Amino acid sequence: MKKKKLDKNYLEKIPVHPEGIPWKTDENGIVTLEIESKGAMNRIAQKLFKKPRVSYIHLDKTGSFVWPLIDGKKTITELGKEVDAHFGEEAHPLYERLATFFNILDSYKFISWIE
Repeated sequence: MKKKKLDKNYLEKIPVHPEGIPWKTDENGIVTLEIESKGAMNRIAQKLFKKPRVSYIHLDKTGSFVWPLIDGKKTITELGKEVDAHFGEEAHPLYERLATFFNILDSYKFISWIE
């Protein structure tokens, strides 16, 4: 299987936290996002299937390190340099992992982008 090449432009994107997603850091440094389920279908699921109104998303240690660094000014490349300085070889393959992390956050609308 061929290794997928990262788009250079993707690494120059600037992620930003959207408004309305509260988050907190616990004593171990793990970030938890608090995602509120809104909308008619979610309300029905909450009542019928006892789904929670708020979901708690716990990031891993690398994600918990990156999340507070997202300030709307740093590119993925700049964030990667900070991750590399902090975790070293443990974070490698660095940019592939960061790209996957940001793709997942983007797919769930946990981040947006400044172009």
